[in-house]
Amino acid sequence: MVRILFAATLALTWWLGHHTERIGFSTPLSFHEVAEASGMAFRHESARFDPVLDPIDPQISAVGAGVSVVDVDGDGDLDVFATSSRHGTPNALFLNDGEGRFTDVADGAGLADLNRDGEGACQMAVFADYDGDGDQDVFVARWGRPLLLRNEGDLRFVDVTRQAGLERWMHASAAVWFDADRDGLLDLYVGGYFADDIDLWKLDDTRIMHDSFEYAVNGGHNVLYRNRGDGTFDDVTEAAGVDSTRWTMAVASADLDGNGWPDLYLANDYGPEELFLNQGGLRFELLLDAGLEEQSKSGMCVAFGNIENDARWCVYVTNISERGFQFQGNNLRLDYVAEHGRFYEIATGEVQDCGWAWGAQFGDLDLDGRQDLFVVNGYVSADPEREYWYDMAKLGGALGSVIQDAANWPAFDGKSMSGYQRSRVLLNAGTRHRDVAGLVGVDDRLDGRAVVLADLTGDGTLDAVVANQRGPLLFYRSEPIPHRHWIAFDLRGTTSNRGAIGAEVSILWAGGTQRQVVTAGLGFSSQAPRRLHFGLGLHDEIERVEVLWPSGIRQVVEHPTVDSLHALEEPR
Repeated sequence: MVRILFAATLALTWWLGHHTERIGFSTPLSFHEVAEASGMAFRHESARFDPVLDPIDPQISAVGAGVSVVDVDGDGDLDVFATSSRHGTPNALFLNDGEGRFTDVADGAGLADLNRDGEGACQMAVFADYDGDGDQDVFVARWGRPLLLRNEGDLRFVDVTRQAGLERWMHASAAVWFDADRDGLLDLYVGGYFADDIDLWKLDDTRIMHDSFEYAVNGGHNVLYRNRGDGTFDDVTEAAGVDSTRWTMAVASADLDGNGWPDLYLANDYGPEELFLNQGGLRFELLLDAGLEEQSKSGMCVAFGNIENDARWCVYVTNISERGFQFQGNNLRLDYVAEHGRFYEIATGEVQDCGWAWGAQFGDLDLDGRQDLFVVNGYVSADPEREYWYDMAKLGGALGSVIQDAANWPAFDGKSMSGYQRSRVLLNAGTRHRDVAGLVGVDDRLDGRAVVLADLTGDGTLDAVVANQRGPLLFYRSEPIPHRHWIAFDLRGTTSNRGAIGAEVSILWAGGTQRQVVTAGLGFSSQAPRRLHFGLGLHDEIERVEVLWPSGIRQVVEHPTVDSLHALEEPR
């Protein structure tokens, strides 16, 4: 009863806040799309599969546009890696010159030609220094054979997949680096989508689809690789208890129950989310009855935030919302796992309903001291006069055996399905999030997949990079915001892993307590930078900064200078 009353109180509070009138709302935030002008011209091309799948090709090849932001060359400027998916089309690695200009060096680095016949189609990438030599290596999730590429130190990447023990055929759609056993070595968790025994380019059978729209469990296996420390990995999935065949679309890691160990949060297609709680190393437990089973049936994204400045995590998971056909709603969940063993759903209004939502990221876009949301949307944009939802309705009540056979699916025949949807910029106004995309210059209506927020120009404001399926990469450059302050942190581990993956940073100031975690894989098909950025509003002073390193070491920095990037090293 206590839990019910508590949830009801939360829901009422947020309902009241989300149903107030918009009176005199304005923002100093302003974006300009400058991808081509800045040298970041790139277009994603979708994979092509066995011709027998051509009638529903828009469904099968609907993903693959990914983007990662990382300082790949160690010069202090954030660089951008973007994936394509069609065989023969290149990926791009844009090096940042620190002044807003980018140069594609993927070819020379060995990262361009990764979409190869017989090997796989790129979906996304996560960078991390897995061997501790100071260089950013990269795991590329592909449908087919995923890749591990080691950075040789001069922006030259070499394929070490087989010798590292990661060689396998799987349709990997998601991956995250994290230190599961806190031994200072980064481990790797990979999420599978289609079943592992399927070759999408050479099908023997068309029974490849999900067996349910709400509880499918016939997807590919997920895998946890333990880092041995000698350049090789062990598959410890079964012993750790973290396998899933629920068509995983996204995975992220943070300590969500406060026991000091990094957990795994999964967003799954055609079914509920899953939370694997770390019991102290390579032992995980799937948390049941955690409040994740009710609404989410097409999870695409996992993003961690802290929207109320109370240091409490929230998790944003995007879903399908098409009124009149299928309304699932995005989920914004407050983390009460430590206290009550569950999450509480608080999403309403525009946070809940973005259309067919994909990638999303939290960040203080207007530097007012509160975290905002950037969400990209849209599934298949084709003939705007013809809608595939009417055809999809024919499968709505079908048996699993019917749904599973791709031959039973109606042909798309050039139709759209939740297409031409705009991106959303949801500013945190304290009592609700308000969509200001059109007001601040975000006006695309492409099929958005991945988004990353990062200060690419070093001016203290967050820019946005958006990867679009079958479309161009977008770079929304933000304008400086006078009189509003910020602070940022680059962390380097010593006892912990060198990249400080899993470290938590909390800032205590007049606006409350903000908390962020260093990740290596977050959102959908994306990687946000390890650099943590906080907005401070009009406040020009911070009381202190507290860092909880993955090793368990706690560090306090008193009164750090605002409007600055701080490099922090873990105390030995």
